[in-house]
Amino acid sequence: MRDLPISEEAANHLRKARRICVIGSSGGGKSTLSQKLASGLGLQYVSIDRDVRWLPGWQERGREEQRGRLSAFVAGEAWVIDGSGSSSFDIRLPRTDLIIWLRLPRWKCLLGIAKRVYRFRGTVRPDMAEGCPEPLPDRDFLSYIWNFERRYAPRIIQEIERHGPNVPVITLKSHGEMAHLLDLAGLPH
Repeated sequence: MRDLPISEEAANHLRKARRICVIGSSGGGKSTLSQKLASGLGLQYVSIDRDVRWLPGWQERGREEQRGRLSAFVAGEAWVIDGSGSSSFDIRLPRTDLIIWLRLPRWKCLLGIAKRVYRFRGTVRPDMAEGCPEPLPDRDFLSYIWNFERRYAPRIIQEIERHGPNVPVITLKSHGEMAHLLDLAGLPH
């Protein structure tokens, strides 16, 4: 994995990138950061939850339909895609210029979910598919967040090495680091 520390070099990569994947645990700010990047860099914003995975009523699209939809988005020349599912890295990473990995502490991610539920409970948030109102998180979802680094990060690293070993990765561990990177790149936040 080709790690880039937060620096002018990382900001330069960000300014030049035309295809960016933003990954990390739920509640870490992927969608918010992705929308800021898309707006600031003039790229299309693609939410895997909204545009690829879910149908109204929390009905999940079939795997092949999801992969087909994602392939169509990835074929484009300028995009920011948010979503951590490493099962689609084989589609995304070969066309990705830059990966931004949000690795916030789990308590911050849980706080992010609490804020999201407070703000959107019973309504559909902007980065979610129509007809999928924000639910109260269940135990499995909270466990996913709590155990993300231990259970899922090793697989993400493995899949980055497999499908995008030369793609630079900027790791951000706080909202302050996100703001610092945006400042260095001259992007609004």
